[in-house]
Amino acid sequence: MNMKLLITGTTGYIAQRLLPMLHTDGHQFVCCVRDLKRIPSKLKQLSHIDFIEIDFLENQSTSLPKDIDAAYYFIHSMSTNSNEFDTLEQTCAKNFKALVETTNCKQVIYLSGISNASHLSKHLQSRLQVEQTLKSKRYALTVFRAGIIVGSGSASFEIIRDIVEKLPIMVAPKWLNTMSQPIAIRDVLEFLSKSLNFKLTYNRSFDIYGPEILSYKTMLLQFAEVRALKRYIFTLPVLTPRLSSYWLYFVTSTSFSLARALVDSMKAPIIAKPNTLQKELNITTLTYKEAVALAFQKTAQNAIISSWKDAISSGDFNSKLQVYMELPHFGCFKDIYVIPCNDERHTLEKIWSIGGHNGWYSNNYLWRLRGVIDKCFGGVGLRRGRKHPKELAAGDPLDFWRVIVADKKEKRLLLFAEMKLPGEAWLELKIVKHQLYSRAVFRPKGLLGRLYWFAVKPFHGLVFKGMLRALVTPKI
Repeated sequence: MNMKLLITGTTGYIAQRLLPMLHTDGHQFVCCVRDLKRIPSKLKQLSHIDFIEIDFLENQSTSLPKDIDAAYYFIHSMSTNSNEFDTLEQTCAKNFKALVETTNCKQVIYLSGISNASHLSKHLQSRLQVEQTLKSKRYALTVFRAGIIVGSGSASFEIIRDIVEKLPIMVAPKWLNTMSQPIAIRDVLEFLSKSLNFKLTYNRSFDIYGPEILSYKTMLLQFAEVRALKRYIFTLPVLTPRLSSYWLYFVTSTSFSLARALVDSMKAPIIAKPNTLQKELNITTLTYKEAVALAFQKTAQNAIISSWKDAISSGDFNSKLQVYMELPHFGCFKDIYVIPCNDERHTLEKIWSIGGHNGWYSNNYLWRLRGVIDKCFGGVGLRRGRKHPKELAAGDPLDFWRVIVADKKEKRLLLFAEMKLPGEAWLELKIVKHQLYSRAVFRPKGLLGRLYWFAVKPFHGLVFKGMLRALVTPKI
């Protein structure tokens, strides 16, 4: 049965995987995004999809089509820097419910977290509150509660990968002995898709889970086995939650706010309550090692659709890319460098491959040093890398930058800094009439911002001139 589906969190980790899967079934879609400029190009290419710009944190005058049959709710604030994320989540849920109740929607499907422990983290408590908020007499609510989700680009996968591949010997916090029941992303998507219009799931909640109960320590060791690595782990009982957060933050590519949220969640067991839904939907779940192996197949194929790193890190950024698309002029410091560019096609290829494992082509030690400094001040550092070795799109993370404009036709790449700064910073690379320009723009905040600019300015000529020379260097 073809249906008209409302999708929230369209640019998020789950939705970007689920939508193409549902699209093959012939459904029509109305996708809610906070910024129309952040729509992934792969989704734009699909037929029967309408995009609506809507921010559920605000009371909306926007109306939804009346003929919505079902909706998926994938909005959460796990990565936000705000200490009031629970209030934000409640606001989103209330505004979503108010809008959906004006349509003919018969079912809302919500992905939550397993919450069977006696002590729940603040994030899991918030998820339970969202479940209560979403309940309605106008539509049926289906809730799936998952623990650790294992898949290419997921927070758990990337964080465990960071730990295992960087540390042959680990002295780790005692919460590594906490038990969990991980589930493969492939299996999560099956539950979400097969429950659509399945009346057995109406007005009910289900834990969804893989076939094994494992400690986080065991997951690290099994991950190492899949990667053919020998690892040794020793746990210490003396690390406080805050020290544990710093340990996770400095060892991995996660932000400190996410590290703190994860540690808070990992202190309590995440064990599912058994149910028969897996049998009812005819789903065979993968083991943890099978899920990890499948994730690495996707990584090797450069097929990571989305990543937890896509989440906006800056609390001031608010996902409004268009605000930063035009470089400011007043009250700003600027450094502009230009160099002749004979082979524009070759240079564009190098620009579109910049960062991540490829580095910044010149004086990489200075970029790495800046990343270390950023991490020390609570920023994202360089460890986020990039999603794809040769492709960039608006909204992508790129080390400690966010891609604002990636327009090959206009030969322009514009980045906005998500590092910790006393102000706002942009970096533009653009080719005009066989000339390659780099333009660094900094809008300082107060006296500290001005002192920061004059402290780093002496390094700009070395860094940016070297980068430009490397970008125009022809193939040998």
